[in-house]
Amino acid sequence: MSETHPPERPDPVPGQDDVLLEPEDYSQYLLHSKNEIQFILRAILTQAARITVYFNQGKDFLLTAILAVDDKGLVLDYGSSGEMNRRALAADRLFCVASLDRVRVQFILQGVRRIEYEGRPAFAAALPDTLLRLQRREYYRLTTPVARPLKCRIPTMRADGTKETMDVTVVDISGGGLAVVAPPEGVAFEPGMEFPNCRVELPEVGILVATLEVRNRFEVTLRSGARVTRSGCQFANLPGPMLTLVQRYIIKVERERKARESGLT
Repeated sequence: MSETHPPERPDPVPGQDDVLLEPEDYSQYLLHSKNEIQFILRAILTQAARITVYFNQGKDFLLTAILAVDDKGLVLDYGSSGEMNRRALAADRLFCVASLDRVRVQFILQGVRRIEYEGRPAFAAALPDTLLRLQRREYYRLTTPVARPLKCRIPTMRADGTKETMDVTVVDISGGGLAVVAPPEGVAFEPGMEFPNCRVELPEVGILVATLEVRNRFEVTLRSGARVTRSGCQFANLPGPMLTLVQRYIIKVERERKARESGLT
């Protein structure tokens, strides 16, 4: 197997790929060729790109990197949490998400087992049957500005049956979906649930109206030590005009960010 050693990584914190996409919805972007799949995996290995692994319906995750890949399969580094490693080994499927040259890569591993690799524990698995590679602009995920945070207004129902509209903070957004800091306790907000007529005001662009489908939910620890829950949500059948608003907002924020970095503002 070709091999490399990944750089030291921080404790697991999900990045910009929180939303797990359904491969069958993007069949035109699926790779089936074993040679093509190996080529992409070797590129991830060479660049020591971080891989976020989700399992248990997106409720658990860990960060890893590819240590080796060949015709028989691949080897992944163990995560930093022993408990998460044990849960991953017990899971039926692992959903792996990475970014390669700003292109989203997603694949599923099955039959993952523990091995010893160069004197340390690691995950081993057969090559995935398919690999999803998205290059479309709308799937670039933008981390929202801290100075001007986005708020999403979500019509929902509390556990006691009462209706309310809750405001949650959007932490990143793309043409495919968004991630939010989850609502307070007592509000049902679990993977698989849908929330129609959600509204996000995109400053100087317009108001996004969309149906959100919750794809995953997990807890993260902030630098302050506080624990918050993040939820990755997918847009369900987003109309073209709404997608255009999201794209315009992303372009606007990126343009402003580059201007600040170049000292123009």
